[in-house]
Amino acid sequence: MARHDGRGDTQPREVTIEPGWHKTSDGSALYRAGNTVVLCTASIDEGVRDFLRGQNKGWVTAEYLMHPRAGARRQNRDGFNGRPLGGRTQEIARLIGRSLRSAIDLEALGERSIYIDCDVLEADGGTRTAAITGAMVALCIALDKWRKRGLITKPTVRGRVAAISAGEAFGRMMLDLAYDEDSRAEMDLNVVGTDDGRIIEIQCTAEGAPMERKKVDALVELALGGLVHLGMVQRDALKRAGVDMLSLMSRGPKAAAEPAT
Repeated sequence: MARHDGRGDTQPREVTIEPGWHKTSDGSALYRAGNTVVLCTASIDEGVRDFLRGQNKGWVTAEYLMHPRAGARRQNRDGFNGRPLGGRTQEIARLIGRSLRSAIDLEALGERSIYIDCDVLEADGGTRTAAITGAMVALCIALDKWRKRGLITKPTVRGRVAAISAGEAFGRMMLDLAYDEDSRAEMDLNVVGTDDGRIIEIQCTAEGAPMERKKVDALVELALGGLVHLGMVQRDALKRAGVDMLSLMSRGPKAAAEPAT
């Protein structure tokens, strides 16, 4: 049985990435996965916070916010008019920062800070995975811009990072859950990793009864297959943006191989 959008169970949503969508940032990407839309920007500043000063390495940090009309009804913005940042908002921002730091050689970056801003314009599930995948493109565009200006002279990128969800819903294993699937899932997980199969983080939750290990393993494998597809979409977007990934890529032991095409 096809899903509501016509996909098979192992098919990701249609993904498009529009690089350079935000003109005033160092790097940007408008990321669409089905009906989820996230604007991701990357800004690079000289200098680091006090806890890193003098260590000759940089830092990557992220912010994540939902637009008030990202969903069916308007909601007040977190952090505005006396409303504190919600726990979910902070947790996702930290996840994005951790994920992208794993992609960067912070020593090669030098004492510079990269600020990632992810604004969810429309939400239909998978906003955190969309933010990570889109932000990676924005980050590479920003680094390439600084490299072309002669401000960053060392390869800084260890490998491209992406994220995707998988879950068991309606008794079936599904890739890249939309909201109506995620909200009814018996188990769902998010996998952050590289398109060559290396894992950065797994977030996994059983919504009811505990899940057998073999089902969890099967969902992880399903998600890793989805990361291969997302890596291809990222590569195409970066190529259209004129980013020279071979010059950005670190040649250290943790670097992922980047095809010449």
